[in-house]
Amino acid sequence: MKGLPVLSLLLWMCAVYFVGIYLFVGGFLLVRLEVNRTSTCGDVLQPGEEPVDFCRVQPRFRRAVLLIIDALKIDFAWFDPNNTAPRPYENKLPVLEETVSSRPSHSRLYPFRADPPTTTMQRIKGFTTGSLPTFVDVGNNFASSAILEDNLIHQFGQVGKRVVFMGDDTWENLFPKKFHRSLPFPSFNVKDLHTVDNGILQHLYTTMVGDDWDVLVAHFLGVDHCGHRFGPDHPAMADKLTQMDGVIRSVIDRLHNDTLLVVMGDHGMTDTGDHGGESQKETDAAIFLYSPSPLFPGPPSQSEPDVVPQTDLVPTLALLLGVPIPYSSVGQVLLPLFPPHGQTEGAVGRLSQLEALWINAKQVNRFLETYSGMAKDIPPESLSQLKRQFSRLSSEYLSSVRAGRSPSPQLAASLQAYLTSVRDTCRATWARFNPLKMVVGLAILAFACLTCFVLSELSPALIRENAPGLTAPLVVALAAGACAAACQLLARGYVEVAWCLAAAALSSELLFLWRARRRGGTAAAVVPTDKNGSKAPKRAAWLTPCRLLIPPLLVPLLRCASLLSDSYVIAEGRAVTFLVFSLALYIPVHLNWDGLLLPPIHDPLKAAGFLPPAAPSPSTVRRESGVLLACLGLLVGSLYLSLSFHACREEQGSCQPSPFLSPLSRLQDSQLKNLHYVLSVFSLGLWTYLLRRCLRHYGNLNSSGGTAFAAHWVLPLLSVCLALHWAVSATPDDSFRNLAELIGLAQLALPRAAFCLVALGLSLIWLDPLTVFVKTRGRAGRGRASPLPPPSYRASTGISPQAELHHLIPQIYQRMRRSMDDGGGELSGAGEVDSSPAVKAYGLGTVYSAPLLLFCGLLGIGLLLLHPEGMALSFLLLLLEMGALLHIHASSTNLSSLHGTYSGGFNVPWTPVVLWSLAATQFFHATGHLPTFPSIQWGAAFVGFPDGHTGTLLPASLVTLNTFASHILFAAGCPLLLFWPLVCEVRGSRGARACGEEGEDAVMEMRLRENPQQFSSALLQLSTRYLFLLGAQVFASVCAAAILRRHLMVWKVFAPKLMFEASGFLVSSVSLLIGVSLVLRVDVAVGRWFKRLVPDASR
Repeated sequence: MKGLPVLSLLLWMCAVYFVGIYLFVGGFLLVRLEVNRTSTCGDVLQPGEEPVDFCRVQPRFRRAVLLIIDALKIDFAWFDPNNTAPRPYENKLPVLEETVSSRPSHSRLYPFRADPPTTTMQRIKGFTTGSLPTFVDVGNNFASSAILEDNLIHQFGQVGKRVVFMGDDTWENLFPKKFHRSLPFPSFNVKDLHTVDNGILQHLYTTMVGDDWDVLVAHFLGVDHCGHRFGPDHPAMADKLTQMDGVIRSVIDRLHNDTLLVVMGDHGMTDTGDHGGESQKETDAAIFLYSPSPLFPGPPSQSEPDVVPQTDLVPTLALLLGVPIPYSSVGQVLLPLFPPHGQTEGAVGRLSQLEALWINAKQVNRFLETYSGMAKDIPPESLSQLKRQFSRLSSEYLSSVRAGRSPSPQLAASLQAYLTSVRDTCRATWARFNPLKMVVGLAILAFACLTCFVLSELSPALIRENAPGLTAPLVVALAAGACAAACQLLARGYVEVAWCLAAAALSSELLFLWRARRRGGTAAAVVPTDKNGSKAPKRAAWLTPCRLLIPPLLVPLLRCASLLSDSYVIAEGRAVTFLVFSLALYIPVHLNWDGLLLPPIHDPLKAAGFLPPAAPSPSTVRRESGVLLACLGLLVGSLYLSLSFHACREEQGSCQPSPFLSPLSRLQDSQLKNLHYVLSVFSLGLWTYLLRRCLRHYGNLNSSGGTAFAAHWVLPLLSVCLALHWAVSATPDDSFRNLAELIGLAQLALPRAAFCLVALGLSLIWLDPLTVFVKTRGRAGRGRASPLPPPSYRASTGISPQAELHHLIPQIYQRMRRSMDDGGGELSGAGEVDSSPAVKAYGLGTVYSAPLLLFCGLLGIGLLLLHPEGMALSFLLLLLEMGALLHIHASSTNLSSLHGTYSGGFNVPWTPVVLWSLAATQFFHATGHLPTFPSIQWGAAFVGFPDGHTGTLLPASLVTLNTFASHILFAAGCPLLLFWPLVCEVRGSRGARACGEEGEDAVMEMRLRENPQQFSSALLQLSTRYLFLLGAQVFASVCAAAILRRHLMVWKVFAPKLMFEASGFLVSSVSLLIGVSLVLRVDVAVGRWFKRLVPDASR
């Protein structure tokens, strides 16, 4: 078997996919590092050497009311008296313009610009922390969606201000236990325009007239929901804006002189009512500032800003209310709210513009120094320039203060310029899509899918002795990568590795496709015929629509198209279950349509000898059909029961999560806890029994090698360890107090012992994978330990020793297989005397599938250890579904072969491969997982490590194994689809025997060694088909994220789905490579075993 070409092609294909994912994710996901430090009242930010308690200075305002009208677009806030025919969203908030016109010293209305992504959660982070939030904020606590960075809510609490919140329940998740009083209302149902707003109005006015608050936050959602449901140009929007106008008027009437009112939107909306992207319609909201006492020195002037960045609200509110500016804020104080320098005499708690700018600039510089020490993503030249700029401004300001002279008028402008530069640098670094990277990533993934499909269809031609390998594509890839690096050095002075990888991947893909197109026409013509004498289809055959648009390929196409819909992504678990059921049902329907499911009708012409006699026996056909239908029933039952283990997304309001998702330690009812434990242990025991029963049935437990040892001892010990760990973990803390120390030790030792057993078992399988036992007449032992005498058969002397060995292997097996029945047989050549020892070989027919099956079984129990105990039943269903799919595939192949219609050699059709890939996704959901970050089972990181970890690699690995357990098992077990039809082949179909029966014509998996080239091409085709299906799902998720990047649900549905799909592909591809490598390892071991049988063959 040609293992190296197979592995090299698969590695290259996976690498190309990885590069495409890396490029797109690098351009799409907005990432920055969180700085988890907080500002304090004692920070020395004002001029002077002595520390000053900033919070003890009387603030300008004692109270503040923040009215957040979600999606309050600036167009909604403007008022045009000349507009006689306003649209539904125009001129509906006249209170803003009336107040600004009548009381210019008390109010202002500005455009309020948000930074993308324009989603509510990210915007709340923006105007409370002053930072530029992105989709992925890398902090220390991955399990929580709470804001960990310093923020206004935290600072208000630190100085004793009572914060009362009402409205969108997103605040409650972002600031848990931070409010003096909280009245959250559910926010997800966008069709509900009134529940949140009416709930706020029931408490808003009564709260304002009370005296138990200092900061009041009210977040209205009706305008946003109206936009999503109807769009802005709808009468419902007019009604909702009119309601908000009345709310603002009522709040203004109830304000005191020491209170500041801020009315603002968190983002805008498009003409269709959506948001999330970076268009001006989405980023430009409105902000209205008002106070009964004079707030501004006079009417609006030319020096006032045209647009207020959203981050500027944070330092402005902090200084006006007398709290420190949050540590990570990069905002700039809104200068018109502060009097010019030298005009603060007699004003209580007033900072001048220059003092406010200095405090702001020093705080921003402190953050910049801290962040640049932790992360290296800010360009060094920009960083050094900003440091030099602040050093110069600091010297100028401090020297003027110490000298007692008035600073120059240009200093304020210079400080503003510095703050703007810092914000622009951070924005350029953190909060921007990279369209070029996204497009290049999409192109690489599209070509990767095409290349993978072509590779799967041309695999027989690519495995030929003289077939062109990967040398030319790799050389071109290296050259292209070097050229890209040189061009970057010449143009920019530095090299970005992403573009070098992109050039290498694209060039290698294009060269491969070009060579495949050139050689495709002639390659198929020289593909060796299969055992039935039929040739592989020519290139034109598999490029026709009739061959491409077949039901097995239409199903993944339908699934990929569904990834463009948030509703289908939300309901993906049930949708994929339906697709598995539908495609599985298609198999018997298709067989029956072709007349293959039932025995053929007796034809008198065939009986009279006018036609060839019918090959299949009716009993054999009925048995295979019965097996297929029984396994189909088992599959349907497993699918139905697996729905009981699904978790619930936040968007599925009426959904109830599976009770099996909760650990036993959380169950209060002791009877229910005992029932769950018994079910879990029973499922684990049945898993172990079925694995051992299957291996024993095919004679794979008779040897004394490492794999058999793992099956005999490691597997049951691992199961016992797991059952004991569950029992100890379910013990309440307040019971068995005398044994508390022992229980604590068991909670630490048992899972670690299980990890060690899994590692031991997998290592034994890899190091000693053979499960073949050879027994001679006078002496029993393993064939590897006791080489048999060579047979008298010899090839002609004109053949080289290596060619002679290749020729001898099938001959040896043909002689050995005669001794596999109970009567025994002899290994003898023509004319050899009867004194040769009789030979019995056990497990040779399943020499490839047995170690792979045990490998997946041990790995499955190890992955189950990382899940809640109740998932044992789900893992058992996974095993049953795997077995059902394998037997359905084997039976359908046998039925086709019995009727003489199967001519695919060892090639695995698309239908079982598609079912296998869909089952991996289906059991991702059936093991309690969802493509959302809150659903990640973080407890897996602490299995065996209750006291935590010192690093992040091990807990991240454990969580990854937990999350993608189904992907790992199905990808590693994918080669079983190639082996199982051979294990269960029927006599007469390929000159073999019935499944589980011993007969003269039994060949089973040894047929693969008789045809090493077809074995290699079939394994390559199966692997590339599976990779193609996984890659197509990733490509669909990438397209959905790119096309719908301005969709309402992009950061809640599509971006998490993309990340889970990409991570699942990475894990699945690595697992597939491990499974294929194990098959190649077994093949090498089998070859060595045969060499020991014929010691003189390699001379």
